[in-house]
Amino acid sequence: MNIRPIRFIAAAALFAPLLAFGQKNSCVECHSQLEDELKAPVAAVAADVHSEYGLSCAGCHGGNPSQDDVDLAKDKSFRGAPKRSQIPVFCGGCHADAAAMRTFNPALRTDQLSQYATSRHGQLLKSGDSKAAVCTDCHGVHGIQSARFPKSMTFPWNIPQTCGRCHSDKRYMEGYTIPTDQLDDYKASAHAAALFEKKDLSAPVCNDCHGNHGAYPPSVSSVASVCRQCHPSTGELFTKSPHKKAFDELGAGECEACHGNHKILTPSTAMIGTDDKAVCVQCHEKGSRGFEAAAELRREIDGFDGGFQAAAGLLSQAKQKGVEVSDAEFKLQDVNTILVTAKNMTHGLDTAELAKTVAEGEELLAGVRAAGEKALDEARFRRRGLAVTTALLALLAIALALKIRRMGRKGALPSR
Repeated sequence: MNIRPIRFIAAAALFAPLLAFGQKNSCVECHSQLEDELKAPVAAVAADVHSEYGLSCAGCHGGNPSQDDVDLAKDKSFRGAPKRSQIPVFCGGCHADAAAMRTFNPALRTDQLSQYATSRHGQLLKSGDSKAAVCTDCHGVHGIQSARFPKSMTFPWNIPQTCGRCHSDKRYMEGYTIPTDQLDDYKASAHAAALFEKKDLSAPVCNDCHGNHGAYPPSVSSVASVCRQCHPSTGELFTKSPHKKAFDELGAGECEACHGNHKILTPSTAMIGTDDKAVCVQCHEKGSRGFEAAAELRREIDGFDGGFQAAAGLLSQAKQKGVEVSDAEFKLQDVNTILVTAKNMTHGLDTAELAKTVAEGEELLAGVRAAGEKALDEARFRRRGLAVTTALLALLAIALALKIRRMGRKGALPSR
């Protein structure tokens, strides 16, 4: 089989965008000789995703780039730069056209424009607010990159900063009723720690909760649904709990009431119970059923967690002393799974079910604790055995030294 034609076709497909961009382009030739903002697009567009697909300046702005004369280049098809209010429809000329997008990227959705129209940004723009975000505020202009690339404005770890360019700018946000500390709060959250410290790209960022093209602040009724995208089991437990009905009657946001919104910290057992740091006491007075239930939940979790930490400490000591405890460590992992489940069950407020789960964990924990104590006993036995052996060897060495000295005094040592 002759594979040369196949190689040629593959090479042509690979370099087609470069060839298209390398064709006569009076836009680039002219703008490269200008200054500042008129020259900037020339450098930026080389790395633009549209250029990678073979689109030139004329693809967006119209005109005839094969003409050197400015008047001829700006023919009837020339559209120039759109006004800010026109940008969504301008971009939508291609991105909302399914037939056009199939030519370049069939996997890309074509409902962004219709979603934008329903968003808070789109509604504000329609009302005449020129400060409302449009496509270029989030994606850039001539240096637009795919969201898959780390330098893209819409790559996960860049999204908070992209949204923060407007939403954390107090001066820009004057006249709006929303706060401007969301970015700072997010950076202090458990979600941000997962994203920036652990490099977990699945960690929630702004658009995971608010949407992107259809961005809109979640209402009280939808907060829980947003959180349940990542925390489904917690949501199911809450739905079965007494809190569900109470929160609905109060019109309170389910998850947000205890965990907050942008500054969501890593949850801990300190959040439940009856001390001053517990969120339960914000609603439940001393002596009430809720107050007593909170105290019971905290007792169950603290007791189980304390036993887990003690068992883990035993295994750690034994391991440091050189005793094999891998089987016990595997069982301890099973206990940890039950502990995590038990902590999650506090959202259901069912103290009886929690007690059953804790009892199951305690049973496994007893075996781990016994294994840890046995390992430490073995370590102590080994140490005693080593001490006895060392003492016997020392006595033998002393006896041998005395014997040699005695023989030397009697002249019994053989001469060389």
